[in-house]
Amino acid sequence: MAELGLAPWPPAPIRTERLVLRASEARDRAVFIELFASPEVGTYLGGPRPRDALERAVPEVPGRRPGLFVTELDGEMIGMVTLDRRDAERPGHVRPDAGEAELGYLFLPEAWGRGYAAEACAAALGWFAGVLPGEPVVLCTQTANGRAMRLAATLGFVEVERFEEFGAEQWFGARSPVTPSG
Repeated sequence: MAELGLAPWPPAPIRTERLVLRASEARDRAVFIELFASPEVGTYLGGPRPRDALERAVPEVPGRRPGLFVTELDGEMIGMVTLDRRDAERPGHVRPDAGEAELGYLFLPEAWGRGYAAEACAAALGWFAGVLPGEPVVLCTQTANGRAMRLAATLGFVEVERFEEFGAEQWFGARSPVTPSG
């Protein structure tokens, strides 16, 4: 996993109380298209993408890359969680050399409001902390996205700064690694 400097990818599936986080498979393609074509999912991401363009562009096994976890409930994909290096050219950094790990996620609207995103993101963050102990993780969302702002707080992210990007005010937060006391 060169992008994050991690152990071999993909890791073994991560199981939580209700979910499984795993690498992408061909059977997930339809849900990837649904996520990117959904007006609700695209509200704070620049809008939905045209379904016909997605049908042509999305590969047979979408999202097959280091740092992308498919989130599955009862054997079906309901969303995804990503950990990628934040582009040094973008605003918002907590390290002088930039390149922090950035948490991202997308879930189908029918999965919203049930705590799945919090459960999946917490599991991915736990995995990341085990693989790269001491590494900070950042998160960026539009301040208008109340759900994402609440999830960031739930996951332990604290505000670092706000800035204008993509024509909207962005909230940029960091989650510092937990260091044992004593």
